[in-house]
Amino acid sequence: MAAKSEPPTSASMATDICNQISSVFSTTDPSHPPALDVLVSEITKTASQHGRIFVHGVGREGLMLKALCMRLAHLGLPSHCVADVTAPPITPTDLLLASTGPGGFPTVDAICTVARSAGARVVVITARPGGSASREATAVAYLAGRTMAEGEGGGLLPMGSLYEGAMFVLFEMVVWRLAKELGQSEEEIRSRHTNLE
Repeated sequence: MAAKSEPPTSASMATDICNQISSVFSTTDPSHPPALDVLVSEITKTASQHGRIFVHGVGREGLMLKALCMRLAHLGLPSHCVADVTAPPITPTDLLLASTGPGGFPTVDAICTVARSAGARVVVITARPGGSASREATAVAYLAGRTMAEGEGGGLLPMGSLYEGAMFVLFEMVVWRLAKELGQSEEEIRSRHTNLE
């Protein structure tokens, strides 16, 4: 009988997971600019036109976008989650950030279509830029992480966790870059955090 191996330590698991997420940002495609540059450019353009930013995604992708939406509000940028009952109508000066890791979800595709028909800009964040949602995009933020659409072989990160973890890291980089470009100090950002906790 073979000896039972020791489970990996928290530190080694964290290193493996961080290395997997880091590898997403090492994967480049000459036909797509870095997702970080696309998002920062589109958000700053919208801010300069006094537009609003809307976010939409499903499942854990939607949760990552909600986290970004919160930080955009902390940066003083008017931002809304599409499904919130207080979300206003989207207009031509506004921007929709939509995630569809596998390339398309019926609900995400439909919301992108509505946003485009209203004249808004649409950035699709995806691991499959040739997917159905990208047809309505004015820009694509390509993030080459494994999604739910792929089969086995995700190591410590099952299903779409690699893509979703990479989204979180990408959005933290976006917030850092935006804070620099908008001249926002951490104190200013913190001042916009809710006190209803």
